[in-house]
Amino acid sequence: MPRLAAASLAGTAIEFYDFFVYGTAAALILGPLFFPTFSPMAGTLAAFATFGVGFVARPLGSILFGHIGDRRGRRPVLVASLLLTGASTVAVGCVPTYDSIGVAAPLLLLVLRFLQGLGLGGEWGGAVLLAVEHAPARRRVLWSSFPQVGPALGFLIANGVVLGLSSALTEAQFAAWGWRVPFWAAGVLAVAGLWLRSSLAESPSFLEIDDHARVPLAEVVRHHWRLLLLTGGGLAIGYAIFYAVTTWSLAYGTERLGVSRGVMLTCVMGAVLVKGALTPVVALLGDHYGRRPLCLAGCAAAALWMFPMVALLATGAPLPMFLGFLGAMLAFITMFAVIAAYLPELYEPRVRCTGAAVGYNLGGVLGGALTPIVATALAEQGGRVPWGVAAYLTAIALISLGCFAALPETRPVPVGGAAEAAAG
Repeated sequence: MPRLAAASLAGTAIEFYDFFVYGTAAALILGPLFFPTFSPMAGTLAAFATFGVGFVARPLGSILFGHIGDRRGRRPVLVASLLLTGASTVAVGCVPTYDSIGVAAPLLLLVLRFLQGLGLGGEWGGAVLLAVEHAPARRRVLWSSFPQVGPALGFLIANGVVLGLSSALTEAQFAAWGWRVPFWAAGVLAVAGLWLRSSLAESPSFLEIDDHARVPLAEVVRHHWRLLLLTGGGLAIGYAIFYAVTTWSLAYGTERLGVSRGVMLTCVMGAVLVKGALTPVVALLGDHYGRRPLCLAGCAAAALWMFPMVALLATGAPLPMFLGFLGAMLAFITMFAVIAAYLPELYEPRVRCTGAAVGYNLGGVLGGALTPIVATALAEQGGRVPWGVAAYLTAIALISLGCFAALPETRPVPVGGAAEAAAG
């Protein structure tokens, strides 16, 4: 289990590095380079729109790779998704800017961002299922939480690289070529990830399936449509929190508050670092107390914290901003530390890869794709303190709370045993 968990963590860290480095670049530099005819605010919104395309692609990736995972095995998904995400990320770093090729530049960004999302949509299901289906039942949340540490690690690496480059280079150098380096680095990371995953064994639960679903998506939609909608709605607040903190706040802090890029990145990275470190600790609580109670607690905490977080951000001071982000990340991880075990436990093995991955990535569309765009527009209409953003995030938290309240608990029900209870 430690070896398998390490390989899953490394793979998700690499793929989320690819995904996050685009979000950071969209917040800091892509607007003026690829949408120079727009105003600064409109350019940021346009860059965030290309960022959102990755979330639209993620459910499609989960359908494609989920089909492979349910029909051919979890292991092939890990290799194919990593190759696709890595190659498209490297290609983003090679796209000429608007000044060189005109409107073709943002169009190429759009296509490559779509491919990034397609690959990431398959990554989560394969990595999590290998951990869940190998793990002993009483420690399933703990072992499945290690792939959930990957996003935090990927974010820290991505932003650490951007922070280092922006500190070492002049603004002109960073705009000319420095922003491309983090994208090129994805190629090296992808090769390392493929090497780590080359010797992983196939999931025992998959090998035990005698009757594979012919069209897993059709079976999931027919028998588990309610479960898909509830899990997508429940996870929406987690995505909304994460991208409000890690993407929208970067643009808001640097453009509206005049805070330096380095200070903003440091505050956000500090909060994400604590979140990643506490993930296995919270996962142990999930094994002990159950999955659903922690999801409900995380949603409630998010609903209570969004107004304080926005108020602390509006100060523009490093310590209050860090505390605001930290509170949000703690609410986030209370839910997402247990999700990697919770979602697969809700589905029977024959459709588990498709069902869990589509539900997970549907939450990304509902909560992650629109949040930077909506938050930027709401902040533009408000004063120094963007209360509209806080209200928007609080509303999502309450909707997610209702969705989790309607889901069943899966502990200590055996894997797959809650599917029938949730399907109706």
